Amino acid sequence: MKPDKAEQMAELLAPIHAFLACDTPDEWIAQALESLDELLIDHANCEKKAAGTALSLMFRYTHHPDLQMKMSKLAREELRHYEQVLQILQKRNITYRPLSASRYASGLGEHMAKRDPEQLIDKLIMGAFIEARSCERFAKLAPHLDADLEKFYVSLLKSESRHYQDYLALAQQYADKDISDRVSHFRTTEAQLIQSQDTSLRFHSGPLRA
Repeated sequence: MKPDKAEQMAELLAPIHAFLACDTPDEWIAQALESLDELLIDHANCEKKAAGTALSLMFRYTHHPDLQMKMSKLAREELRHYEQVLQILQKRNITYRPLSASRYASGLGEHMAKRDPEQLIDKLIMGAFIEARSCERFAKLAPHLDADLEKFYVSLLKSESRHYQDYLALAQQYADKDISDRVSHFRTTEAQLIQSQDTSLRFHSGPLRA
């Protein structure tokens, strides 16, 4: 990567690293590279789920105009990414198939408030962490991939970084108090999920158990 692009990438990722409590374990990177076909399938699933989450928020919280606008744009971008990953799968003769979900999203969801408006704030904070982790993993995987896939993953960094910022800004906007403590709680939970061992390799899983 050229020095100027490397600097731009480092500048873009600095807020992501400050937001997350930990980096992706090197062990996960090594395992992901050994199971790249499966990882790409799960990547497609993640993009589709991200679009679904945005649409779900739009339908549930129709009284928030800013949320409507940002989630509409986010859903379109995530669906475009989904299409791009499907094209990559087709180009590489990888059959798209159902995969079990990782415990990541459900693990975060266990800490979500049961009622609004607190539940909306938690959903938005969770969205911020999911997008930030995606961005961090795209960046960490990219240098180890072939040229085409590296270029694609690097191209996703800007939008994923913006998505994390949009989610976090909306969470603070709709809260009636400072959300730092809530963000800190989810930061700790997210790091535990990323660092602890998993039974299946997924885009947001921890390392596989030995």
